[in-house]
Amino acid sequence: MKKQLSTTYLVLAIAYLIFSCSEPAKEETKNNAPKGPITLHVGDENYALIDTTESIISWKGSNSFGSHTGYVHISKGELLIENSQIAGGTVEVDMNTIEDEEHQTNSGLIKHLKDPDFFDVKKFPLAAIDITKVTTISAEDKEITGNLTIKGITQPVSFPARIEVKDGLVKAMGKLVIDRTRWGVRYGSGKFLDNLKNETISDSIEFNITIVAKNR
Repeated sequence: MKKQLSTTYLVLAIAYLIFSCSEPAKEETKNNAPKGPITLHVGDENYALIDTTESIISWKGSNSFGSHTGYVHISKGELLIENSQIAGGTVEVDMNTIEDEEHQTNSGLIKHLKDPDFFDVKKFPLAAIDITKVTTISAEDKEITGNLTIKGITQPVSFPARIEVKDGLVKAMGKLVIDRTRWGVRYGSGKFLDNLKNETISDSIEFNITIVAKNR
């Protein structure tokens, strides 16, 4: 009888552990799931399609010896227009298009940025900004609030932008500065290399975003 009771308690204990641990695992998968390709609202006149040939994102990173700049290209996106103002939208970025300031895509720097030390582009080829709110500061000055996904990790961001909407044409310029460690990019960070402060890479990455979009 004692052996039978011990077996029963063991089964119950294992079941408890399985079910009590299942919810956190689901939450982690949800928060860190890779960002898939966005679906555009084709035919919806309230959306302005981003012109990927005229839109560009420049980036700037620095370390104790200097700085590096370059570009990354928008693969597709759209902006929700309400009452001649941006109300939302999504911008998808192709991380495979990372290039340096001389538009080289195969340099040692770019190869390192694409590998798992930084953006792990092979595993996470897409990044995206989902605009959730636009606050008006003045006629053209706005504050953009949204969610930025890099390496499958989504974090909230806010940044200033100048936006003009006129005759179905949208022109927007914004500056977004992020702490890369929030998206799991920890290589060379002083937060994790206390003994190498003079050889660290800045946690801050600056993105200057230029977007041109047109109503369908």
